[in-house]
Parts: sequence; C-alpha cells; structure tokens
Amino acid sequence: MNTVEEIKELLQKNKKRLDVELQQSKEAVSLIKKSMHSSLSEEEKEKVKIQLLDICKAIPAFTVFMLPGGALLLPLLIKLIPDILPTAFRDDEELIN
Repeated sequence: MNTVEEIKELLQKNKKRLDVELQQSKEAVSLIKKSMHSSLSEEEKEKVKIQLLDICKAIPAFTVFMLPGGALLLPLLIKLIPDILPTAFRDDEELIN
C-alpha cells in the first residue's frame, strides 16, 4: 500500500470514529435535556457519564496536539496512556459491524 492510500484509509476510519463520537454526544445532550424534566434510568445515567468522561479525555488530547511538536507527542502519549482517547476512537470492532 502506498502512502496516499494509507492516508485515505486512515481518514475514512477516523471519519467513521468521529461520526460515532458525534452521535454519542448528541444522545448525551438529549439525555441531559431529558433529565431536567424527568429522572433518568440507570442505563441512561451510565451513558451520560461515559460520554462526559469521553469529552473530558478529548480536551487534554486536543491540547497536546496543539502544542508545538504535539503531532509527534500525541502518538507517544497514546501508547503510554491508551485511555486518553475517547471510546469511539478505541473500539475498532464496533466500527466494522
């Protein structure tokens, strides 16, 4: 595989991951709105909790990426601290199905 094809494949893969993350965020927002009027089930509370944690994980990763040399540093941090990525960017099996 040449470099251009690898880049295209990575872009497609990450586009799908970003779509999954955005869908999860939209669901979390709707659940938070729902919680203002009625109580959430335990499953709904867990979904909101997971999504809020994902958002909190994305902020430091984005900050590192924006630093000078961050594009080189972020992959190293991901190797050292794999939980720094949101769940949508860690679950390859979910994207395949």
